Amino acid sequence: QVQLVESGGGSVQAGGSLRLSCAASGFPFSYFCVGWFHQAPGKERERVATIDRYGTTNYANSAKGRFTISKDNAKNSLYLQMNSLKPEDTAMYYCAASRNMYCDTTYFTYWGQGTQVTVSS
Repeated sequence: QVQLVESGGGSVQAGGSLRLSCAASGFPFSYFCVGWFHQAPGKERERVATIDRYGTTNYANSAKGRFTISKDNAKNSLYLQMNSLKPEDTAMYYCAASRNMYCDTTYFTYWGQGTQVTVSS
């Protein structure tokens, strides 16, 4: 059974930092593409960053230069370091896994419950 459990969300002031973590189990973590998505109230879920089996990363334009995605295959863990946070980053953040090695958004099948990030101005 696939499980993705996020932690590390919270409330910070603009300019602050947070580090999200995701503990994964039940699938070949080192092989599948994994990533972070977010969803703000009243908006659609959006891709934030992904990382594939080779360590190749991809970021949304809004995340480039501020966020860093990484993973530890030995720990089956995924991370998102978020710096220089802005109020517009406020959203529920979800850890997700593709059903294969590819990072196309349509392949993301497994989802965590989410962790809330709130950035105040």
